[in-house]
Amino acid sequence: MRCEVVAIGTELLLGQIVDTNSSWIGEQLAAHGIDHLRQTKVGDNQDRIVAVLREALERADAVIVCGGLGPTQDDITREAIAVVMGVELVRHDHVADVIRELFASRGRAMPENNLRQADVPAGATPIEQRTGTAPGLICPVGPDGRQVVYAVPGVPYEMREMLERAVLPDLARRAGVAVAIVSRTLRTWGASESRVAELLDPRITALDGPGNPTIAFLASGIEGIKVRVTARAPTEQAAQELLDAEEAEVRAILGDLVFSGADETMEAAVGGLLTARGQTLAVAESLSGGLVASRIVAVPGASAWFRGGVVAYASDVKAAVLGVPPGPVVSEAAARAMADGVRRVLGADVGLSTTGVAGPTDQDGEPPGTVWLGLALGDAVDAVRIQLPGDRDRVRQLSVISAMDRLRRRLLD
Repeated sequence: MRCEVVAIGTELLLGQIVDTNSSWIGEQLAAHGIDHLRQTKVGDNQDRIVAVLREALERADAVIVCGGLGPTQDDITREAIAVVMGVELVRHDHVADVIRELFASRGRAMPENNLRQADVPAGATPIEQRTGTAPGLICPVGPDGRQVVYAVPGVPYEMREMLERAVLPDLARRAGVAVAIVSRTLRTWGASESRVAELLDPRITALDGPGNPTIAFLASGIEGIKVRVTARAPTEQAAQELLDAEEAEVRAILGDLVFSGADETMEAAVGGLLTARGQTLAVAESLSGGLVASRIVAVPGASAWFRGGVVAYASDVKAAVLGVPPGPVVSEAAARAMADGVRRVLGADVGLSTTGVAGPTDQDGEPPGTVWLGLALGDAVDAVRIQLPGDRDRVRQLSVISAMDRLRRRLLD
């Protein structure tokens, strides 16, 4: 089964929106054992969309089209697919009823042009919409219907839900995949992609012979390096057992660089450790300006272990609220006082702090990228100095996950 991906939208060509959908779809296809040949972007022009789809179908058995299923005049994916199929559009009353019900459930009047989303190429099967108004499409192509075009919305969370629920299972059925293919993602922090690859190279070499499981890498910027392990077996249970064994091998090699085996965030991993210890956390932020607290509260159930945060940006606020002594605020003393102060003020077991120079100019004689991370845990109150690369935003973002990773390692100790 050979598959191509076509992303539709003039905004993609203009650079107004980054096409993250195609990369995610490609990752899912690889994880499900589907050969993925090519990705294409095309603007909102029916003739060009038709040409791209016909070219893709000359090479591939299946094409996944992402975007252009909305209600406006430039949403013409349905029309283009109908031309490729050589059929007319037919309005599906059930799809129209679902769209009306979605608007009614939100207490909003439905614009009539939304009913365009109920128009389906004759012979195609709608994919029920559950998170948005746009249904997807499964469209058989050719006289024998062996080729297929899938259409999914361009809104990422709508696309992902529909792909996992309907498209991937249908692709696997058409491909005749008789084995279970499962993947597990381990997330790491504290080493570069090249270093992680170097550490795992002997293990990858050992797996080259049998070819199962496999190990792949994905650099994820401020989220660290992802290590994806994929296994194939006659049943899902057998594949999961292979993954369990291989995860143990990878963890033994990478040690505490691995902070998650369930593709969870760093803050979720820290929350799990705090919960297991029955402890609570408070954060004091200067250069990160509330980013630490914002990421923490995005974790479901964080209220069980997160007491709150203090954004102490001005020096006098650091002194009055957190008890920071006079002197440079980009310093070990300030970071320690902030961590200990927020723990005391908010009644937490653990205090975490960030202070430093995000840039673009020096502060307290320190260059941009200088960051002090304070930690108050038990009887110990200390701080470490790190030097982070990048512009102002990158320094601030990196300081957040660096602070959380330092806490994680201390909790493990």
